[in-house]
Amino acid sequence: MEEEMKTMTKRTAVAALTGVMAVGMLTGCGEKKLDGTKTVATVDGTEIPLGIVSLSVREGQAQTEAMYKSFMGGQDYSIWSMDAEDGKTYGEQAVEQSLKDVELMYIMKEKAADYNVEVTDDDEQKIADAAAAFMAANSEETLQELAVSEDQIKTYLELQTYKSRMHDPLIADVDKDVSDEEAQQSSFDYVSISTADLSDDEIKQKKEDAQKILDDLKAAGSDGDLNEIAKSVDDSYSSVSGTFDTNEDAAKEDSDEESDSSSSSSAYPDEVMKVLRTLKDGEIGPDVIETDTSYYVVKLDKVNDEEATETKKQSIISTRENKLYTDTTEKWLDDADINVEKKVLKTLKVTDNHKFSIATATPEPTEEAAATETPEVTEAAEETEATATPEATEETEATTTPEVTEAASYNTDSSLEVTDGNKVNIDYVGKIDGVAFDGGSTDGKGTDLVIGSGTYIDNFEEQLVGAHPGDKVEVTVVFPDDYQAADLAGKEAVFDVTVNGIYE
Repeated sequence: MEEEMKTMTKRTAVAALTGVMAVGMLTGCGEKKLDGTKTVATVDGTEIPLGIVSLSVREGQAQTEAMYKSFMGGQDYSIWSMDAEDGKTYGEQAVEQSLKDVELMYIMKEKAADYNVEVTDDDEQKIADAAAAFMAANSEETLQELAVSEDQIKTYLELQTYKSRMHDPLIADVDKDVSDEEAQQSSFDYVSISTADLSDDEIKQKKEDAQKILDDLKAAGSDGDLNEIAKSVDDSYSSVSGTFDTNEDAAKEDSDEESDSSSSSSAYPDEVMKVLRTLKDGEIGPDVIETDTSYYVVKLDKVNDEEATETKKQSIISTRENKLYTDTTEKWLDDADINVEKKVLKTLKVTDNHKFSIATATPEPTEEAAATETPEVTEAAEETEATATPEATEETEATTTPEVTEAASYNTDSSLEVTDGNKVNIDYVGKIDGVAFDGGSTDGKGTDLVIGSGTYIDNFEEQLVGAHPGDKVEVTVVFPDDYQAADLAGKEAVFDVTVNGIYE
């Protein structure tokens, strides 16, 4: 949970203010008003006004809250008051992470010329137009809540544009040579039947079900449909496809480095991996595999799955790029002369009784900014209440201006391929042991996701790399042991994901 929240709050700032720009926010009142003109930090002598950090914080807050609302099925939740690390709450941590992100953007602007990166006069005009649209579309009350001026919005958009354009030059020198041995993937199908929290008699029945599935699969031979066989035993059962590192040394390296690869073998129990590594193409595991919490029936598809291997190669390259980017920018932050006005920073608070919601998205002021745009969450548009205090609730709603708020559309061309950094539109249904769980579905409404943003649970986004519009992808993830929804914590889930399209 700790790392997940850090990632979400750090990466959910919307590049170029898309998502907030023309439709505003529903905000609660009652918090002490901020003075956005105060200097909250200096970076190498350059002053950062609190208003810019406030805008970054509220974007991240709104996106994170929308994501939690999606996962919680619209239920009430409490995020920001939870303890994080170093005696801080997640709300306090979110503010500090946003400040750090803004500090980095100021540094990037200063270093941009070294990488032949610039913001043109045309860019500046688009930024000015976008800032004006934001001011016009939001109520005075909302702007006071944000404590941001039009000039600060323009500065923030300019900084976001620099940040977006600096990304590719920073990772240009990454080693993209990945050997087949390092990346080779094997693919398999399996049925997992949970025995968690069951009585002895219920566990016995589950074992009999697993054995029945295995016996019927063996009788059907290598061409048998594991999913159909599983459902013939119990309609709640279904098969899942997975991949793993063929080379055990590569698998160990993934585990040691806590790889975020979708095909890391660490996603599957050791008992399952031990059997899978003994099988050849099309072979079925000889026995029902028993773990502490489940029974497994497995069938190896391909020892060398070329498509999965290519996806793994791209994932390895992406991991290298992310590492180079992080190492470089962290060094910049370490080397910079940064001074934080802690008293000013403490006036900016993220709490559970003061929520922010993004209603819809609007176009980016620059094309490059799209590369770092974060996902739209449909639930955010449905937010109708923002609570400042338990005793009273007020809301402010900014209306759209149709002339400047035409939403971007995605491309459904099946020849396109999802790559790291793409913004995609997807639908999904999440299941545990073949049963859909509350809050794990888009209900066919579609939601936007930036691949590599770290917004979704670990390993979710990476498994969509290589997919095409129209593809259906089975994404397997494991919820953290300390996941806030206790009924999901520590459990493996399979999401049936449909890639609706890719934004260009």
